[in-house]
Amino acid sequence: MRAAPGVGLAAPQVGVPLQIAVIEDRASYMDKTPQEILAERGRVPVAPHVIINPRLTIIGGESAEFFEGCLSLPGFTAVVKRALRVRVDCLNERAESVTIEATGWYARILQHETDHLHGALYIDRMLTRSFMTRESYETLWKDTPVTEFLQALGDG
Repeated sequence: MRAAPGVGLAAPQVGVPLQIAVIEDRASYMDKTPQEILAERGRVPVAPHVIINPRLTIIGGESAEFFEGCLSLPGFTAVVKRALRVRVDCLNERAESVTIEATGWYARILQHETDHLHGALYIDRMLTRSFMTRESYETLWKDTPVTEFLQALGDG
């Protein structure tokens, strides 16, 4: 996960049929991202932790669309609409019951990893017309707000 670098890895992604995921969003992953983009995404560092048998609940009706990628589909990205706030009831790495309330990018990560545990990938939720190579994204759209990208597609 760290070598990729990625912010989460679910057991099924490595062929293990368990309801377990590890999550970490390191500050170093954000070093080159402008502060205004980090703020728009609600992205802050998340310490490494494990979620076991998570039950995810959407809180409120607010959502946001951003590009996502996945270690299961290296080299690609697409726009995915996700809830801005979630609650996850799960066990931690010590089999202790915990409740995580998350917002912004952390909420997105939790939704993404929980999807893996239920056999879904981001491509199952993506705005199909936004699917592209990571190279195209980096070259053409990386510094463009998602709302402008969607307008360029005619979906905004």
